[in-house]
Amino acid sequence: MSCGEPHETDCSEVLDHLYEYLDREMPDKDCTKFEEHFDECSPCLEKYGLEQAVKKLVKRCCGHDDVPTDLRAKVMGRIDLIRAGHTVPERDVTAVDTDRTATAGE
Repeated sequence: MSCGEPHETDCSEVLDHLYEYLDREMPDKDCTKFEEHFDECSPCLEKYGLEQAVKKLVKRCCGHDDVPTDLRAKVMGRIDLIRAGHTVPERDVTAVDTDRTATAGE
């Protein structure tokens, strides 16, 4: 995604590191660059607002549940694949088949 306008910090860089910004996992210098970018780029600001709202909603609805280690690993693996530009299937067919097999045996 890009607004088509030239910026000191490219839209793709901002979007690739958006969750680091949201989670406050980046140096202050980089946060300042992102804030300047959001001031001049409404599409990225809109994406930031949407992701921030989703993050708040998930925290409110699921913030007290412990995330299973294997689920976290799967999610992080998919995020890495997406960042690397690979296509990712909508759902894991193997997990669905395993669930059906386990349920059928009950």
